[in-house]
Amino acid sequence: MPKDVDMTATEAPMDGAEDDGVPDAVVPLDEDLDLAQRVFDYERTRDDAVKEGIMDELKRRNMLSMYVGLCEKFSWAREEAVESAMGTANASAKDAIEAKIADAIENLGDVEVRDAMWERSGFYASIGEREKAFVGYEETEAKTASIGQKMDGVFAVMRLRFASLDLAAVKVLIAKIKDMLEQPGGGDWERKNRLKVYEGLYCAATRDFSKATTLFLESLSTFTTYELLSYENYIYYTVVCAIVSLPRTELKAKVIDSPEVLSVLNRLPGLGDFLNALHKCDYRTFMSAFPVVAAEVEKSVWLNPHYRYFLREVRVVAYAQYLQSYKSVTVSSMAESFNVSDDFIDRELSHFIVSGRLNCKIDKVSGVLQTNRPDMKNALYQSLIKDGDALLNRVQKLSRVIDM
Repeated sequence: MPKDVDMTATEAPMDGAEDDGVPDAVVPLDEDLDLAQRVFDYERTRDDAVKEGIMDELKRRNMLSMYVGLCEKFSWAREEAVESAMGTANASAKDAIEAKIADAIENLGDVEVRDAMWERSGFYASIGEREKAFVGYEETEAKTASIGQKMDGVFAVMRLRFASLDLAAVKVLIAKIKDMLEQPGGGDWERKNRLKVYEGLYCAATRDFSKATTLFLESLSTFTTYELLSYENYIYYTVVCAIVSLPRTELKAKVIDSPEVLSVLNRLPGLGDFLNALHKCDYRTFMSAFPVVAAEVEKSVWLNPHYRYFLREVRVVAYAQYLQSYKSVTVSSMAESFNVSDDFIDRELSHFIVSGRLNCKIDKVSGVLQTNRPDMKNALYQSLIKDGDALLNRVQKLSRVIDM
């Protein structure tokens, strides 16, 4: 995933933003989501520096169960002294919280009891005892009267589910919050916008790039969901999803010309050149930036499963855009435009033509590509005739049955 890079954006910062163009992050990135990305980084690279960072985090937060689990998964050496210290610290903290809950039940009111239960749920989440945290948040919700506080609990559970890569559970929780928003007192503008970003990330992680783009763009000017994504990563996901899902004119209006996107685009490795070159039909620059952007997509814990899909869809977008300008063009001319070999373009186009992704044909003898632009009116006319014939056939069959 993109990290902060020491580059200066050429565009002017947004009104009310800091000089670097990034709004102040009121809430830090959720530690569990950050840890999930780091664990994924280690799975990919087996980098000792990444391992050291993970181990430091586990020890700092006394994440005993996750420490044991990762040591077993990656065959890391376990240290008895470390495990003992974690267990002792967790037991002491748990006893203190349970005592606080008992005191609140005996001497204080429902609000104090609820707050103490919320603290216990957060404690279990912080030490990696996620199943206990899920139960704790559910029990806390039952003690909560405010619909807004109930939604905050569901958001907290959703972040844990994201960190566990449990996207099926995330889908259920999104539906739950949507239902809460429809309840009396649930029409909270801030939480509605937060949900759009959560659902957008879910859609990106499940390959619904079109819906992810819509949701991300709707919250572009009101983004405050820093606990889920940094502002730069949010813009990164917005641009990546938009490239493969928006028509060229919409991409220009909604993304390329967006002040929010412009404020940080040059901080994201290769993405600015990639996006602008595609729109300007500068296919050499596009192909030059492609590997940089592809590498960042591959690094993302959310987009990695769709890495090959992204590579394929972006190529289809670029090839279709190029061919749209011609009735016929030579293979060598197209290869020159993309700065690749004739054989490469030939193989690429053959694959996409056979799979029905590109409307053209290749004359192997002359080395010429002939485009076959789909006529929407003609296609609708042919579809109407086909459907009409099918309907007439069914009516005739029905009339014969009635006559009998």
